[in-house]
Amino acid sequence: MTPTSFSRPVTVFHGRTAPEPGILVGYGALIEALQVAVPLPRDLALISAKRRQYRVAGWRVFTPRHQPADTLWAHLVFALKYEGLDLLFFKKLFAQLPAATLEEWVRHAPQSRYARTVWFLYEWLLARRLDLPDLRQGNYVPVVNEQLQYAAATASAVPRQRLRNNLPGVAGFCPLVHKTTTLEQYLARDLAGRAQHVLRGLHADVLVRTSAFLLLKDSKASFTIEGEQPLPTRALRWGRAIGQAGQHPLSREELLRLQQLVIENSRFVRLGYRTEGGFVGEHDRQTGDPIPDHVSARWQDLESLMSGLLDAADHLETAGFPPVLSAAAIAFGFVFVHPFVDGNGRVHRYLIHHLLARLGFTPPGIIFPVSAAILEHLPAYRQVLESYSHPVLEFIPWRKTADHNVEVLADTSDYYRYFDATAPAEFLFDCVAYTLEKTIPQEVAYLQQYDALKAWLDERFQMPDKLVATLIRFLEQNQGILSKRAREKEFALLTPEEIAQIEQQYAVHFLN
Repeated sequence: MTPTSFSRPVTVFHGRTAPEPGILVGYGALIEALQVAVPLPRDLALISAKRRQYRVAGWRVFTPRHQPADTLWAHLVFALKYEGLDLLFFKKLFAQLPAATLEEWVRHAPQSRYARTVWFLYEWLLARRLDLPDLRQGNYVPVVNEQLQYAAATASAVPRQRLRNNLPGVAGFCPLVHKTTTLEQYLARDLAGRAQHVLRGLHADVLVRTSAFLLLKDSKASFTIEGEQPLPTRALRWGRAIGQAGQHPLSREELLRLQQLVIENSRFVRLGYRTEGGFVGEHDRQTGDPIPDHVSARWQDLESLMSGLLDAADHLETAGFPPVLSAAAIAFGFVFVHPFVDGNGRVHRYLIHHLLARLGFTPPGIIFPVSAAILEHLPAYRQVLESYSHPVLEFIPWRKTADHNVEVLADTSDYYRYFDATAPAEFLFDCVAYTLEKTIPQEVAYLQQYDALKAWLDERFQMPDKLVATLIRFLEQNQGILSKRAREKEFALLTPEEIAQIEQQYAVHFLN
């Protein structure tokens, strides 16, 4: 039964303190009134008694002239006009509303872009046709309001509703990203162009060595994030796999190949998509009961979910959607689904490399060490993961199993198909900027300094390359001073005067 009232005065709403007393409207009001089983949106809409409009953390405040009529349709129009699309909300809403209600809305105002959008979303999300004739007139309008959210640049025409489908995904998987000041500033900075500038003009040898270092650095960091310290051969092998990112199209088989490279020894791990529940969290020390921070997608839904994710990744390759946003949607969507028993985190970070390379964001032959940047920002990374997992957790019914796992008790796939990828996108841009403005320039500078000192050592002492590497490593470890032990063992043939000259040259190239 539809409530008779939707607008409600609030000062605190589900733990969020309003910036001032006001009337809750839009998605927040609808979720509360209809008890729609979805997390609250990133920002709630509030009508203020004061005549000013502003934004603060968790809230968008509007003036009284924006207040919608107290009806379901009016609040939906407000939400679409000022808050953007929430596909999860609409999917759950359509499950509650009779089709006749939607048909009545469209018949009442067939040329309304909002009625046409709701009509399209119903048929697109549910793959079910309403009893309405195709529109024969009216301008084509976009599904995604590009003032509020990022959209695909290549939109397909939908003659039935006379819309342009610019959604950055497919019906089976379509995260959305809200426009924010942070993202707009990053996109304006043209970080891909900066990467080309940083690497342009480098000697081929320096470029090759830089690439090798970045691959190994990223590989080691990806294992470290998972709490593992791999053997050098294993880190090198995964580094080589990362170096091939973007070369092979994504597919089920490719994901399984990557998991095999990550796990290697499958004696205790079943490879492939899970055939059991999964969660991220702890176990109670006394009982062994699961204490999840995140519940993985139900295993029975994995084939459908992963098919949707792969179709979306394929769509994004030609959609003209910003590469970093594409990488955030696909890679974080993968780790939220958690399709494997083990190896999800490393494959998730590989997918970042894959999308950035596939969409031409990273220069050929270079991989941004995103995992190393994530390792430097680990608390923020965990916060981003939890910003999705914790709100969704209350809508995932589960029970413990005899082997201390979880069993999901309902189809929860929509929570993994249609999530807000804004926070992951902002975080990933932070990491990409960090690699471009700090990690890569530092490595390039180091190699140039190393080569300059090596050239001086070659001319003065004709040392073998291996001995030069040992000497420079010892100097690095002791702030430019050769230790007493090194003077007496590996470099006993050097005179005190020569050692002083070497330390002086090291200071010139590395410490100034």
